[in-house]
Amino acid sequence: MTVHLLKLSVGVEGIEHLTALQSRRRQEARLNGIGDRIWHQTRHTPRRAAELLDGGSIYWVIKGLIRARQYVRDLEAVTGVDGIRRCRIILDPRLVTTEPRPRRPFQGWRYLSDADKPPDRDTDAADGGMPPEMEAELRSLGLI
Repeated sequence: MTVHLLKLSVGVEGIEHLTALQSRRRQEARLNGIGDRIWHQTRHTPRRAAELLDGGSIYWVIKGLIRARQYVRDLEAVTGVDGIRRCRIILDPRLVTTEPRPRRPFQGWRYLSDADKPPDRDTDAADGGMPPEMEAELRSLGLI
């Protein structure tokens, strides 16, 4: 059974901003000899690692809405310069936009089941430039 992670993307303004930040970090990793990859580093290793690596994604909450996801490729144990062990969640570089879904703030990360995840957004559908917050509100009211 596949599970996913839900993570707040603090300080990120939108999907384009997250993409730019990750591109910059990917370039820095290449320059520092770490490799051509994107990751998110966390203090704890997910206990449900096998289920996460079975096709799971990390879903990003941006400004109170689940807005995008990335497939989790691998989990890697690393030790920081401070001697503390951490988990590096290796991510697929492609960000997939999702239907916006409101989510209240939380600390750390949460598991998300297949049944609770938002569907991927149809990139061919025209949204008329509607702000994601407005779209989420209209969805919650059952108007779209």
